[in-house]
Order: sequence, then C-alpha cells, then structure tokens
Amino acid sequence: MTTSEPASTPAAPVPQRSKGFVVGRVAGAPVIITRSWFLAAVVLTVLFVPNVQSVAPGLGAGAYLVAFVFVLLLFGSVFLHETAHALVARARGQNVTELAVTLWGGHTAYTGGLGRPLDGFLVAVVGPLTNLALAAGFWFAYIAAPVQNVPTLLLYAGAVSNAFVGAFNLLPGLPLDGGQILESLVWAVTGKRTTGTIAAGWVGRVVAVGVLVWALAVPFVQGTTPSLTTVLWSALIGAFLWAGAGAAITNGLRREAIAGLSAAALARPALLVPVGSTVAEALSARATAVASGASSSDYVVVVGHDQVPVAVLDGDAVAAVPPTAQNVTQVDAVAVPFVPGSGVHPGMSGTDLLNHLAQRSGGARLVPVVDGGRVTGVLDLADVARAVRAT
Repeated sequence: MTTSEPASTPAAPVPQRSKGFVVGRVAGAPVIITRSWFLAAVVLTVLFVPNVQSVAPGLGAGAYLVAFVFVLLLFGSVFLHETAHALVARARGQNVTELAVTLWGGHTAYTGGLGRPLDGFLVAVVGPLTNLALAAGFWFAYIAAPVQNVPTLLLYAGAVSNAFVGAFNLLPGLPLDGGQILESLVWAVTGKRTTGTIAAGWVGRVVAVGVLVWALAVPFVQGTTPSLTTVLWSALIGAFLWAGAGAAITNGLRREAIAGLSAAALARPALLVPVGSTVAEALSARATAVASGASSSDYVVVVGHDQVPVAVLDGDAVAAVPPTAQNVTQVDAVAVPFVPGSGVHPGMSGTDLLNHLAQRSGGARLVPVVDGGRVTGVLDLADVARAVRAT
C-alpha cells in the first residue's frame, strides 16, 4: 500500500484515474476497485484454501468460500489503510484524487504538493498504524474466543495479515509508506525534500533486493529448500518495489533540476521603446543596439509611464509594415500586449516560477521580466517548457 503524489508543477496534467469500478467516495475522491484486484482475489483465495482445510477438513468446497471471506477481510483492511491516508491527506490541505484497490494492495493519490515534512510523515504513518491497530483488534478477539473453529481461524488470519501489512509498509524505502516517512525525516534534517526523496528511493532499492534475498536466505539458514511459490512472489514484489524506487529517484532528480530553473537564466534580453514610438524609431533603436553588440533576436518591449511593460513587438507584424508606412505606424499597432500581472522577477525560480507562469500568464507565450520596476528581459514559455522537458 502506498501513497502517491503526482507532480505538482503547473505543466502537469490532471492525474489520470485508475481504470476500474467506482464503488463509493472517501474524502471527496472516488474509491476504485481495479480489474487487477479480481486476479489477486482469486490467487489469494486459492492460496488460503489449504490453511482452511487443515483446520476444518470437513468443509469440502466450503473451504473456498471461507478463504474468499478471508480475502474480503484482507482487502477491507487495505481499504481502511487507504482511507486513513486519504483523510489525513485532506486534513493536511491536499486534494485527494482517488483511492484504488489493486493487485498489489492499494494506493491513495493526491495533488497539491506537501508543504512540510510533518505533512508527509503524518499522511504516510497513519496507514501502517491503522493495520497494526486492526491486527491488535483481531488478535484480542482471537484469544478471547472460547473454541478454535473457522471464525477463529479468520480472526487469527486477520491479525497475522494486518500485522504483516503494517510492518512491511513501515520498511524505510519508497514506494512504501516507510519510505515516505524516511523521506520526511531526511527532509526535516536537511531542509531539502529532494534529498529525502532520493535517499528513500535508494533505500527502497535495497529493500527490493532484500525481499528476494530473504526468500532465498531464510530457508538456507534453516537447512530447507526455498519454496518456489515464495520465491516467485518475492521476485514479483521485489520487482514492484524496485520499479517504484527507481521512479522515486527519477522524480527526485527531476524536482532538483526544476528547482535550478530561474527566470534570469531563461530570459532573453529586451530593448525598450516608449508607447507612441513609430516602427521606424523602434527599428532604428534596434539597429543601434545591434551595432553596440546586442543580438538581432532580442525582443523589443513597449513600455509606458514609469517603465511599465505594455507589449512586445510582433516580428511578423513589423515585417509586414511597408517602408513608406514605418514613419507613421506606431509600435502599438504591431505589438502583442502583455497579460496584466504576468511579469516575473529575475530571481524567481523552480516551482515558484512555474506556478506563477501557470497562474498568471493567461495562456500568453511571452511574459516580461521586471526588476525594481524596470524591464530586464522577456521570458518565452516555449524556452521554459524545453528546459522542463530536459530535466
């Protein structure tokens, strides 16, 4: 069981919902039973049948029904685990997008971006704690039962399975909940969430390898032969954990690269001309600037009173003005207005920069870079997009 936080950059698409059957809503989000769950239910039912038959050999085909009831109890515990994640995530200001019960247990997805290490810690730890509490409840009910029968077998199985799920999810490696706990702790110590993500991702890879090593080493130490079924399941779980850990490392590195993006580094220089200037005057100013070492590709920005950026010249529109009309055509007629409030400070960087562009650019491709009330350049959102894709 894991919690997942999709990328919170403004360019990120709306999180895609898992495919399956919506059976309700929790914390404002749909609860989804994925198609893969049915495969898990069948496999787990078949695997649990021998345990039922050993306790109640006279059940016959009824052993399958009892085994299936255990599977329902197990995934009911998974649902409560994910519900705990969802409720705490919403309480910490996140937008929960789905709770899904899957082949591997389940996951809770949310957006909004964790603001503090404590947020991540609380969202993550509550899931395993829910399972451990359920394990305690099942165990006390089991030991209080006056006789050993099928219901007490289910109580015992519920205690053991929840204890395992809770303990396993506390292992300190992403994508497990324990990995998010480790991420939060490293984040709190270093002040950098990215450092925590990458560290927990690498520990997650160690955990992935450890799962398979455990399946092979324990029987060897005990002087027995490893169970093929146990080894196969361990390999599948290890592969799942390895893939999740690798994705976490990649996301951490990408987040670190995005943090390094800055408006000052991405902006292109700008030549300023006042409102009311003619096209001829703007072209003459550009020629003078180029002669002084400026690039011919620098933007020409039209500014108003107090150097307030108003618009940026459209190169195609300027080229369409006949030479005979350049002295009477004002730059306002061949310029694209800036979206009011879209300007960025050259010191703006990382997700702050991306969030500002997403919220304030109004769909425009160009925004002014303004420092101390003066335009210092122009930011092309196409350049920003290329820089993000390159991370």
